[in-house]
Amino acid sequence: MRLVLQRVREASVEIDGKTVGRIGPGLLIFLGVGKGDSEHDTIFLADRVLGLRIFEDAAGKMNLSVKDVQGEILVVSQFTLYGDTQKGRRPSFDAAAPPDQARVLYELFLQELRRSGLKVESGIFGARMKVFLINDGPVTFILESKAVAQANPT
Repeated sequence: MRLVLQRVREASVEIDGKTVGRIGPGLLIFLGVGKGDSEHDTIFLADRVLGLRIFEDAAGKMNLSVKDVQGEILVVSQFTLYGDTQKGRRPSFDAAAPPDQARVLYELFLQELRRSGLKVESGIFGARMKVFLINDGPVTFILESKAVAQANPT
């Protein structure tokens, strides 16, 4: 599982001219599900996102998590995070999970985030969306469940 996480002042997602998700200060997450990803990967990354200390404390140091600051979260599915551009000029999406599998893990990811009690909004899986955001920082991270789990076994 792979995600791009951005600290934002605000973000929203629109489908066919209608806003389907909107947040204030917090995190915008673009989530991609790969072949072989599991519930374990999903739960691991949700926990990682909730505990990642990327918000500034009173001293201006990144020392607080989205939970600490009671931030909001907007999650948008994005299979193109598994696009392979190494060969040719057209990306290959062979590494992306099939839509039925990806949808289940996407929904589980949302469920795990919502268990935190924070406001969690989302786009609509598989829909063509317009995403609007105001970055805060900018602060952007890429997380991968396999790479993170191997570097920090717990």
